[in-house]
Amino acid sequence: MNPSFIFNIVITIIIAVIMYFLLPIVTADISSSLAASVGVLIGGILTPLLSNLVNTSNEESDTVDEIATLYVGNLPYRANEQAVQEYFEQQGKVVSVRLMKDRRTGKRKGYGFVEMDAKGANKAIKHLNDSSFQERTLKVRLAKDKVED
Repeated sequence: MNPSFIFNIVITIIIAVIMYFLLPIVTADISSSLAASVGVLIGGILTPLLSNLVNTSNEESDTVDEIATLYVGNLPYRANEQAVQEYFEQQGKVVSVRLMKDRRTGKRKGYGFVEMDAKGANKAIKHLNDSSFQERTLKVRLAKDKVED
């Protein structure tokens, strides 16, 4: 289910419960069922407004939380994670760098993966693909999902 839909339902229920208890105390002429109905009506009007306020304030943090994984090919064998991270941080926030090694020899294979924020990843693809890094021309693109057998 959509989180904003659940938020709307919860807020509507809370307002209905408050009205159920509050309106009969304030107005002696109103029944509890009518108070609950008024609460649902008011909740139905207020929750979309509250939901929009919450969504607008979280909009910035949602875009920051999006992480993209980039495949980086044709890396120099002498490159380390720190150097690759510094190179990619010019484009955006880097979350992690994994350079692949041969299991038997422990030597680097010349490719790796960089996780970074989505905006930075797009900039990195645009600016760093076919760029020169430690005398090698990098290939930078979005990584494909690993296929499970």
